[in-house]
Parts: sequence; structure tokens; C-alpha cells
Amino acid sequence: MTKEELLKYLLNSGALKSPEIIRAFKVVDRADFVKPEDKTRAYEDYPLSLGLGQTISQPTTVALMLELLSLKKGDKILDVGSGSGWTTQLLTKIVGPKGKVYGLEIVPQLVEFGRANLKKYGDRNAQISRAKKRLGLPPKAPFDRILVSASANTLPKELLNQLKPGGVMVIPVKTSIFRLTKNLRGEIISQEFPGFVFVPLIESS
Repeated sequence: MTKEELLKYLLNSGALKSPEIIRAFKVVDRADFVKPEDKTRAYEDYPLSLGLGQTISQPTTVALMLELLSLKKGDKILDVGSGSGWTTQLLTKIVGPKGKVYGLEIVPQLVEFGRANLKKYGDRNAQISRAKKRLGLPPKAPFDRILVSASANTLPKELLNQLKPGGVMVIPVKTSIFRLTKNLRGEIISQEFPGFVFVPLIESS
């Protein structure tokens, strides 16, 4: 598929709905975030290997997760498992220049790859850092939204603690994607969407 064909496919399938997310998919080119040898496959609707046991996620899955986040302009976002930086850059375009996106990646080579890819777009409100031993990014918390692109075995309380009241976290747990909303009393409201496969979420040693 071409970039235009992929966008049309995502629109027709209902994966993309929100105007700002549609615009981000138009502006941010997936081909800028894959390995050079995979550029001819960049617009196919399946994951692609980034090497080192990591992947760039399937476009349909990324679109679904971004829609579930209910993003707003100016949001401060934590992007866990940023990989090649594709989701980080998409989020940056959606939240706009008044927002802030903090990408976290455990693989050092992908941290550098993701940073280089972000530079192609020149936005100053996004960054990718090496994941530390503690899950998430407590010094920058709380976050309006948290996106996790690797599968946890259980819901990580450390990340929920870094979510603002009124915030939303989207995270794969085993083979389901969960949308977790923290209400103003700090209670968690959960929705489950089964049937997905992700690389495992691991903590830095």
C-alpha cells in the first residue's frame, strides 16, 4: 500500500475517527520510523521488526490506542515503549506545541534511533529517554495520558500512580488492551479490548 492507501484503509475500517489523529497520520510518515530495508513495507497494516526483539506496531492497533486515549491539545503524555519514535511523534502532533510528550525506551540503540527520527520533524516538545529501573517517569508525573506499547502481565500500579485524576492510560495486559480512567476520587474505571499481541513489557536492570 501507499501512504494514501493506508490512510484510506484506516478511515474506511473505522480505526481512525478523530480529526486531530487523522491529521497526525497524514503528517507523520511511518516510513520515517522503520528500518531502511523495510521502507517499501512501511504502509502495510502489520508490525515490522526494529531488531533487538522490538517492533513498530501495526497501524490499525496504533490508531485504536490513540483513539482510546481521548487526547486533548496541551496534554502531558508518557509514551512507554516508544521504539522507533513513531507513536511519540504522532502524539506530539496531536497534543500540539503546548503539549509535552515523554517517550521511554529500554533498548539503548532504539533510544538513539527514536531520537534521530524525531529530529526529522523538528518539534521541541517531545523527547525520548532510556527507561530507568523504576517503571515510568516519576519526576515528570503526573501525566494527563499514558500510552504503553508493550504487554504487561498485570496492571502496573507504578504507572497508575503517575496518572492524574481525570487521566487515561491505555496499556496491553497479556492479550488485551485496557483503557483505564482515573476518576477525580482516584478510582480506576477499566475497559477491556481482547485479541492483541505485543512484545513484553520489561523493566531496565
